[in-house]
Amino acid sequence: MTEFSPEENTILRLSGTPYQIGYKHGNTLKDKVHNSLETYEKMFRETSGYSWKEACEKSLLHLTAIEEYNLNYIKEMEGIADGANVKFEDILILNTRSEIALVDSPDGCTSFALTRPKTLKSWLAQNWDWKGEQTDSLIHLEIQQTNLPTIQIITEAGIIGKIGCNSEGIGVCLNALVTNTWQAKVPIHLGLRSVLESDSIEKAISRVDNNQMASPANFLIASRTGQSVSMEVSPIHTEQLQPKNGVLIHTNHICAEEMKRKVREDVASDSYNRLTKIGELTRNLTKEDVNAKDLFYLLSNHENYPDSICRHSFEKNTSKFSGMETVFSIVMDLTDNKLTWIKGKPCEFII
Repeated sequence: MTEFSPEENTILRLSGTPYQIGYKHGNTLKDKVHNSLETYEKMFRETSGYSWKEACEKSLLHLTAIEEYNLNYIKEMEGIADGANVKFEDILILNTRSEIALVDSPDGCTSFALTRPKTLKSWLAQNWDWKGEQTDSLIHLEIQQTNLPTIQIITEAGIIGKIGCNSEGIGVCLNALVTNTWQAKVPIHLGLRSVLESDSIEKAISRVDNNQMASPANFLIASRTGQSVSMEVSPIHTEQLQPKNGVLIHTNHICAEEMKRKVREDVASDSYNRLTKIGELTRNLTKEDVNAKDLFYLLSNHENYPDSICRHSFEKNTSKFSGMETVFSIVMDLTDNKLTWIKGKPCEFII
């Protein structure tokens, strides 16, 4: 499923029951799971002031909502825990890490969807900006489940949902929002997983609509049918943003007016700059028959460096928004079901 690959990224193929899928994930990627746990233990302590015990207590508040949403997700997390020889609560913390970490630390990214009439195919692309320590925890999973689409997903070891696409031509990107709005509902990473288990964009929307998500985020969803939508979700309000002339863009701040009135956020100024720039770059893209390399080139832009679309860590920046960098870059051709990703910054491969 890889079209343009600057380096070989190993795909772990998983199938079977939810527990079996989880067990192979945890057992095969044990070292990477442990790296995720170490990264977040340090992050919670330094940014949110949470001990691991306190993070565990908060994560357990989501348990009932997850069980009601999809009990299979609990079974898969149990499998990961057993496979990696850690506690179930440790894996639950990883899957609720946005609800714990994003009060004080921004999960940055720049994402866009291109569909007709802008391009001949349906595309999704983004840079995922986060702590560089998690580069070593990145994994590419292919998950086959009975009566569900086959999923291609780029995520962090131990986390069962994030950015990717499926065999039905549904894809999703993630833009986090920094806010203290939270309720004990479904964690956003499990919402992403549910989108990827959908066989239509309508079903995907239904899985994250109606204030089901525990914390605010933007889910940029697109389909090989040419449909796309930005879902700005939260536990108190959900808003849909529609494409203009086949283009839909998002960074790390709320764009819907009603959402702005209902959710208070803490925005890094570079989010506005990145949104303006990716809007300019996509508007100026005149080639209809684009390829993955064309879109990686857009994601390699360095205007407003180091807080650019292709983001670089800058040691002299001492704000709480420092230390973020582009950890991976991804382009998805939903029409032909091809996912391409780059571990690290796209500028290191695109000349």
